[in-house]
Amino acid sequence: MAQFDKITVLQKIGQTGMVPVFYHGDFDIAKEVIRACYEGGVRAFEFANRGDFAHEVFGKLVKWARTECPELALGAGSVVDAPTASLYIQLGAEFIVGPLFSPEIARVCNRRCIPYVPGCMSVSEVGFAQEVGCDLIKIFPGSIVGPGLVKSLLAPMPWTKIMVTGGVSPDADNLTKWFKAGVFCVGMGSKMFPAECIAASDWTTIRTMTHDALKYIAEARGHK
Repeated sequence: MAQFDKITVLQKIGQTGMVPVFYHGDFDIAKEVIRACYEGGVRAFEFANRGDFAHEVFGKLVKWARTECPELALGAGSVVDAPTASLYIQLGAEFIVGPLFSPEIARVCNRRCIPYVPGCMSVSEVGFAQEVGCDLIKIFPGSIVGPGLVKSLLAPMPWTKIMVTGGVSPDADNLTKWFKAGVFCVGMGSKMFPAECIAASDWTTIRTMTHDALKYIAEARGHK
């Protein structure tokens, strides 16, 4: 069962403005990546459901994180159907993220008061997701739609909270473009976790990249 309520999870995501997205089948590697991001300032982390027995790794990570990273909201991503969402919620997921919008997943998450962040690519999809209670919408893939879609969508629907994923990199110029367009937060994937760093167990670099990315986000939002 989740340890944080829905509002608290959304606040954690919004306060930092970044949700790292990562998958690895090796528990020890995954936990060190999460630790590095946590020490860099992240308070919400998405573990992607992208490999065989990913849920087993996730379950171990939840138990580990509650002791080692007590303020972390650990969610499950790449979830495309309601049974999988239920499985991860039972394992302790604090939020569910998907590449698509599924009303069935929304119902499961609403029943347990878990944030569901569906992937959308059009204004109509965003509207349908909001109708079934999705407070935070994932615009995906960001590399295709660009910051212009975010700005244009927010003009007629300013109440919308957007997390953009895909095409986001941890550099000042890229992050500034997205936040100036009006995103609530960004999902940070492979560009935050260079393959050479993972292979070399270079957790210090990942920690530094996380810290710097959060600094750029704060600056883009107008914070010092």
